[in-house]
Amino acid sequence: MSTTHTEPPSSSVEPDPKRWIALVVIAVAQLIVVLDASIVNIALPSAQEALGISDANRQWVVTAYALAFGGLLLLGGRIADFIGRKRAFVIGLVGFGVASAIGGIAQTQIELFGARALQGAFAALMAPAALSLITVTFTEPKERAKAFGVYGGISGGGAALGLILGGVLTEYASWRWTLLVNTPIAIATAVAAVLVVRESRAEGKARYDLPGVITSTAGLVALVYGFTQANESGWSAPSTISLLVAAVVLLVAFVVIENRTADPLLPTRVFTERNRAGAFLVALLTGMALFGMFLFLVYYMQGTLGYSAVKSGLAFLPFSVGVVVGAGAASSLLPRFGPRPLMVGGTGLAAVGMLLFMQITVDGSFLTNVLPAQVVMSIGMGLAFVSLSSTALVGVEDHDAGVASALVNTMQQVGGSLGTALLNTIAASATVGYVAANGPESLAVGTVHGYTVAFGWGLGALVLATVLALVLVTKQEAPAVEDGDETPFEHAEELSALA
Repeated sequence: MSTTHTEPPSSSVEPDPKRWIALVVIAVAQLIVVLDASIVNIALPSAQEALGISDANRQWVVTAYALAFGGLLLLGGRIADFIGRKRAFVIGLVGFGVASAIGGIAQTQIELFGARALQGAFAALMAPAALSLITVTFTEPKERAKAFGVYGGISGGGAALGLILGGVLTEYASWRWTLLVNTPIAIATAVAAVLVVRESRAEGKARYDLPGVITSTAGLVALVYGFTQANESGWSAPSTISLLVAAVVLLVAFVVIENRTADPLLPTRVFTERNRAGAFLVALLTGMALFGMFLFLVYYMQGTLGYSAVKSGLAFLPFSVGVVVGAGAASSLLPRFGPRPLMVGGTGLAAVGMLLFMQITVDGSFLTNVLPAQVVMSIGMGLAFVSLSSTALVGVEDHDAGVASALVNTMQQVGGSLGTALLNTIAASATVGYVAANGPESLAVGTVHGYTVAFGWGLGALVLATVLALVLVTKQEAPAVEDGDETPFEHAEELSALA
């Protein structure tokens, strides 16, 4: 995920004698990031009730993290390259632990939202540093392949573990412990990293595109806040319009800055190749649908079906298994068929799953309404993630390889934050309209109606993603992967876990 491409050290360099211990430390750090995402999803209804968070604002628990992580990921990779990957890794761990503690003891919703944004910012520093450290620590191709396999396995399995752990902590301790549990682990891991991880950094003078960071982040925040304000005041309210206009102005300024600066945060040339552009757009749209689905499905299972936090966590396990199965199948099919059929088929299958989610009812059940949709959608997402990761590197120059590979994750996180905010507003508005038309006694039905309307918009995003993949992605062969390099499957596991 690093934004600066650095060649691995020559195999003639003496291997780090502590490299396997260092891998354990890096894997634990990745596990923390993955656990945090899935743990908080399960704990969200309890946190909302405890802090009195409105339905309009509940999405900030998700979007604050995703916006900070996705918006700062490219900058985090560049910072790690130049200040030292070990130093960035340790700073990221300590910061993540402190931010988790702040969130765990938060007394107001603003404190919780701020803590989640801090978590995302430090995760954006830690994650690219971790991947770079594996690359430079393991200089022998076969060892590097094993190391990335361990990293990918932690990413894929950690998401499932987080669902269960989040349910257990929320139900038997408190939702606060889903955040507080990160702090001692992060601090201990940081101390271990100081002792066993070897430092490395890129050569050359450090240059950071701060105007690009400010305009892009501020623009995305204004866009998300505008969606939230539309829920509270309406789409035609002056406050909503002002925020949306400000978002457009800031994002246009970001594009202008990136075209004119010598060291852009996001080189626009990366988007000029149609296959890569297609992959990035599909990642954005799938992120919108996926994050929104998780949000409403948690509330449906706990609020409508009456599931406990533990039971709802266990109920998400088929989705995690489906993603791993789909990604595993795609890793075998990719060399034979290329990325286009897998991307089109994967997003199409995910769309079918979202269509099945639209059939949920107040008196529905997990086995008939939720499980079939989870299985279909998760396998489709697994297929799509692999092809997205592969297509992102088609024809990319060496100096853009880091930013191109990181952009799939960045676009997914940004899409997730925008989608969660927009779909939450759409769902809340649909519920209010339904209850207004049918009376207060229809609240339960109206709430589920809001979910299905949001799922309908998610379906639209996935259908559009399928069309874009069909039209824009023309590459029929998978990029060659040299022995020891990151494989698309390994990167896909990381993406699916972060989702």
